[in-house]
This record gives sequence, C-alpha cells and structure tokens, in this order.
Amino acid sequence: MRAHSSGRKTETCFGALCRTITLFSLTQTSEDNGTCRPITAAQMLSLINHVFDAKATDGAAGVTALLHKGKIVLIADTLVHEWPEPEDLATIATKAAGVARSLGLVPRAAFVSFSTFGYPVSERATKMHEAPKVLDARKVDFEYEGEMTVDVALNPDIAAQYPFSRLTDPANILVVPARHSASISVKLMQEMAGATVIGPILAGVKRPIQICGTNSTVNNILNMATLAACKVG
Repeated sequence: MRAHSSGRKTETCFGALCRTITLFSLTQTSEDNGTCRPITAAQMLSLINHVFDAKATDGAAGVTALLHKGKIVLIADTLVHEWPEPEDLATIATKAAGVARSLGLVPRAAFVSFSTFGYPVSERATKMHEAPKVLDARKVDFEYEGEMTVDVALNPDIAAQYPFSRLTDPANILVVPARHSASISVKLMQEMAGATVIGPILAGVKRPIQICGTNSTVNNILNMATLAACKVG
C-alpha cells in the first residue's frame, strides 16, 4: 500500500503508522450452533500473551477513557487485572497516570470504593485504603488519594468536606477495585449517560499494541490506531 501525497512528511507519517500499530480483532465460532461471536478484549489479551508480555505480572494495565460533558475521566484497570492487590492497584494508578500525561492531562488518581477514608469499615475496602501507602513508598510524581467514593473523587463540593485530601482538583483517574466493577462502570456510563468510550487502552507493554473489537466503528479503530501510533501507554 502506498500513501499518495505531494509531501514527504505524509509518507513518513504513514510509514511510521504501518510499522508501529498492531491491532487485533477476531471472532470465534460457537461449538453449539456454529455461529460467530466476537472475542472479548480480555480473551484477545490472552492470545496476545502468547507473543508479547502483556500480563499483570509484566506491569500491564487496561485504561479506558470516558469523555462526557467536556470532561475526560480514565477508568482502570478495565482489561488486565481480575482482582488486583494493593501493589497492583498502585501500579495500575501509575500506568494510568502515564496515559493521562500522554493525553495532555495532569494526572490526579483516586482509589474508589463504597467507603471514604476508612468509613464504613469493610474488609473489601481495605486494599483500596492500602494502595495509596504503596505509592507513598514509591514516591511517585502525581497526585493520588483514597480510598473514597466516586462522588468525593469527582464532585468538588463534596470533596470540600475532606480538606485533608491530597487532591487539589477533581480526580481524572479512577482506580477501581476489580475488573468487573470497571466494566460495569464503563458500560453504565456509555449506555445511560451517552459517554464516549475510548479503550481499553493497553498500557505498560513494550510494543505499541491496542485491541479493537469486531463491533468497533471506524471512529473506534481510528482512535485506537492513533493511540498506538503515538505510543500512548
């Protein structure tokens, strides 16, 4: 394939695009009735791991961008970690912060839960409370806080009730407890609020790999191709 352009710059950009992008989109045949059905991003990731190092233990994470009412919020991990531990959550926040910076955002991460700063007390929320301490030890260079409910993370009026919070503005990264809660959050925003969804963006992998589903629109494919070409993640 040849790029038709009067300028060398366009040809160079096109060549770079072809060399750096790896996009996957497949279907699988059902053994029950022989029909084709889309392979999910998580299933595709397991196939990618036969060739590339994109597992949780490799530091990979999935970050989904939600665009709604002029705001961008990143949700993580939407792809790799099924049930992350505090150390994993800290890594997820760091990878999401890298994606945020690539998108021109100043990263502010909130570890979200149904509790806020230890109340109500729950064993399920403990890891979200512990994750910021891991980042403290790692001395990262972005804002983070937790654990907190989503409204505290995003609504400045409610956040004002917690003046000790380290977030100087509403969070633009929400680190959630597990992949299933991440998926629910994204799909709920997409279906009920009409949010534009970009991703999941595969971050923390050495090669610029992004995944497109079989139901991706032209815009979806273009967005993921652009992210891959710009090596976001």
